[in-house]
Amino acid sequence: MRFGLFIPQGWRFDLVGIDPAQHWDVMNGLAQHADRGPWDSLWVYDHFHTVPVPSEEATHEAWTLMAAFAASTSRVKLGQMCTCMAYRNPVYLAKVAATVDVISGGRAQMGIGGGWYEHEWRAYGYGFPRAGERLAMLDEGVQIMRQAWTEGVATLDGKHYQVDGAIVRPLPLQEGGIPLWIAGGGEKVTLRIAARYATHTNFDGSPEGFAHKSEVLAEHCAAEGTSFEAITRSANYNVAIGATEAEVDERLRVLEERALPHLGAERTADLIAGYRTGDALAVGTPEQVVERLRAMKNAGLAHAIFYFPEAAYDRSGIELFEREVIPALQ
Repeated sequence: MRFGLFIPQGWRFDLVGIDPAQHWDVMNGLAQHADRGPWDSLWVYDHFHTVPVPSEEATHEAWTLMAAFAASTSRVKLGQMCTCMAYRNPVYLAKVAATVDVISGGRAQMGIGGGWYEHEWRAYGYGFPRAGERLAMLDEGVQIMRQAWTEGVATLDGKHYQVDGAIVRPLPLQEGGIPLWIAGGGEKVTLRIAARYATHTNFDGSPEGFAHKSEVLAEHCAAEGTSFEAITRSANYNVAIGATEAEVDERLRVLEERALPHLGAERTADLIAGYRTGDALAVGTPEQVVERLRAMKNAGLAHAIFYFPEAAYDRSGIELFEREVIPALQ
């Protein structure tokens, strides 16, 4: 199993109380930590507004961060989970990603999906097409990217995107182009797109959900004539880890205290409840987390990406995870 680390960028109210002038130092410090450590990849979210409620708290833009991390790190892979296809013209995005790949020495990853955050879409003037249209845009956009990264030029006369001889040079450094992490578990369309084009998927990380989505993906691969075994399956996990269960409870208490002024009582209660459900596989002591994640590894989970809500303020949970969880599962 390989391990990815989410870098706080404000989207989940995870930079509150820190002067915006210091945000880059915080984010880059964590990126440097990941680069020196056992992490295979670092990740950010592609969002413009905070969640679950829009606010005036800072949310840093994903691909700007990709370029910055490309220059400031030397080893760790660089991804977004996930880029919204419709937020940028796909051939322009292919050009941006190719440049990031060159700057990074061949470490860019393309996490890509159809998008869902309606408030953000409308606020930025993108409208909010129905789900079928958003996924059709994803399909066409991925075709454009694959052309651009393998041939250096893209042409497509699609329903949603039209490009005519768009030159994308230099090519990415990675042979075959930048890896495509197609995110989402939609069974009729998203997983079919993944079966056609993805090198990686990212979907439900619960034991039951992961098994079911994997079965659906395998069926689509068989129908499309592609290799299910060649696709790396990944999932994301929120982390609250402590040497004892009391330490886990204290970590969640601090999260609750930080979230309450911004989310209100009901949403904060929902947030904390999400960390305490049976599907919260990365909440507990190292022994508990290892046991749950080992079962997922045995089920075919090859790459897991972890979000530590306190990362900008306290690295002790990350360091405990590095010492006692990663070595047990690598």
